[in-house]
Amino acid sequence: MAVWAKQLLHNDLLICAVLALIIAQIFKLLIYSISNKKLDLQWLLGSGGMPSSHSAAFSALVMASGLRYGFDSYQFALAALPAAVVIYDACGVRRATGEHAKLLNELQEIFKDDNLPEKKLKILIGHTPLQALAGITLGIITAWLFRF
Repeated sequence: MAVWAKQLLHNDLLICAVLALIIAQIFKLLIYSISNKKLDLQWLLGSGGMPSSHSAAFSALVMASGLRYGFDSYQFALAALPAAVVIYDACGVRRATGEHAKLLNELQEIFKDDNLPEKKLKILIGHTPLQALAGITLGIITAWLFRF
């Protein structure tokens, strides 16, 4: 096995963040399946929904780096700033994009044109603050349980 592959497999912080992301995606699938009484495996790979997997992954990375290197370390700072940007973006720009997609889909229904394809735009792109908060909580718990 290549040296870089061994290093990746031993990168506890990366593994913790990916684990939080996977757990969040599984929760999305379970929440959707229970609330809609049907299994839709697209929720394992899709964006949007409860909880935010982006928030979970970055929060796990931030918490893990703080626990490992200290909350006054440059490693913590290098994880925290991008996390804040990603979470802010998920609740702001990406959520607004989903709202615009919803309106465009409604307009497409009103002004049907046989010459245009009837492809619906994806609505669940961003997150509500509650979905982001659930992801943040999941990420922090994942890092805490990982025991850095």
